[in-house]
Amino acid sequence: MTEGSNRTPDSLGQRLRLLRQRRGLSQQDLVTPDISASYISLIESNKRVPSEGVLQALAEKVGTSVGYLRTGQEDDQAKELALKIAFGDMALRRGDDGEALQAYSEALAATPRLDAATARRARIGQALALERLGRLEAAIALLSPLFEDPATVLASAEWSRLALALCRCYRDTGDYVLSVEIGERAMRELERLGLGSTDDHLQLGAVLVDCYRIRGDLTRAHLLALRLISDDEHPGSQVARGGVYWKAALVARSRHRPDEALILAERALALLSETDSARNQALLKETCGELMLESDRVDVDHAKELIQQALDVLVSIGTTHDQARGEIGLAKASLRLAEPARAAEHASRAIGLLSNQPPYQAAEARTVLAEALFAQGEGTHAQDTLRTAERQLALLPASRLSAEVWRRIGDLWQHHGHAPQAIAAYQYALTQMGIPAALGVTAHAVQRSDRTGAGSHTQASRTRTRPEA
Repeated sequence: MTEGSNRTPDSLGQRLRLLRQRRGLSQQDLVTPDISASYISLIESNKRVPSEGVLQALAEKVGTSVGYLRTGQEDDQAKELALKIAFGDMALRRGDDGEALQAYSEALAATPRLDAATARRARIGQALALERLGRLEAAIALLSPLFEDPATVLASAEWSRLALALCRCYRDTGDYVLSVEIGERAMRELERLGLGSTDDHLQLGAVLVDCYRIRGDLTRAHLLALRLISDDEHPGSQVARGGVYWKAALVARSRHRPDEALILAERALALLSETDSARNQALLKETCGELMLESDRVDVDHAKELIQQALDVLVSIGTTHDQARGEIGLAKASLRLAEPARAAEHASRAIGLLSNQPPYQAAEARTVLAEALFAQGEGTHAQDTLRTAERQLALLPASRLSAEVWRRIGDLWQHHGHAPQAIAAYQYALTQMGIPAALGVTAHAVQRSDRTGAGSHTQASRTRTRPEA
């Protein structure tokens, strides 16, 4: 049989040789500690019949099943597993993360029938589904060995995808040191190899901008965002470029420039509106709506409409965290429209959605709920809600996000006549930003706060006086 024929090769040896050649592999590439190149040559010339273990190893190397090597017929189970992984990929793209995780996990349960490349694809998909479901530690446990595996080619698309996912996961667990370390290392490697204008580079840069922003390094975040935006003619896709503008908008927001942030977010939305990324479009609409609420030229009704449009989409294809952000946005809009009862409903729904999520988002939702309760005259309930938010924040590593929530808590305490609690909250906001209180000031504020019913700060004062890097 000639190599160009479509007919299945007649013998095991011919099938092995043809698959090896199609993959551009030499006999030496199939060598293992138990299989020599000379033995592979004997198998391909049909002078040796390999054992089951040798067949399994060779099948993985050339990307096929043992059944095909042995009989020339595709293994029905291998076909079924390939279809299951393809279904997982499709489910992940459309936002059905639970279905995706189940498909990948079922495929991986039959790993002996998967070739090495297909098994890796399934493990990466499984990790990404876990990340989207908020199971970050489990995702990291899968991603880390794949990223460090010598078989993962440096700066390849797969390597970049793993770096990006790890960077996001560590960011979302609050380990900004590792997140930044991985992001910076990956960007350096891509730049060293002349890949500084690729989608991989832009997407890593966008996540790195966000890491700098969250840990409070706004200067580095701003400068990196400017560098990524400056070359607006690079060949990066609209999704990647939109992601950079999106993170730049969040940096501008943290720098208290809401109008600039809104312009950048609208630019990001314009780029993503021409893509099929419905989830990202919805998330950006949500962001634009929140930025409008913070702008001096606010149109609350339009902002609320944008957030509602986003939430209508995210209910179908978003994560519970995505949906909670929409509910928090609607709660804020309702407060601006003097509708505290409706605001309380939205904030309560957000808290329910965030029951299994990191505590920062739930603390923010409770702060909004407390504001709505105060507005309804339910002072006792509002104070209890704020103290719960404080206990959640005390569990978190220092970050700008936590500082912003502490500041909002302080504002609420102060506005409703609880000065000692307000002072304590403001001190924690400063501490989160790396500005410790003068000796004894925080302790004094906490003692006064304890006497007036806000004792939840005491343990936090012992454990959070020095923010993490």
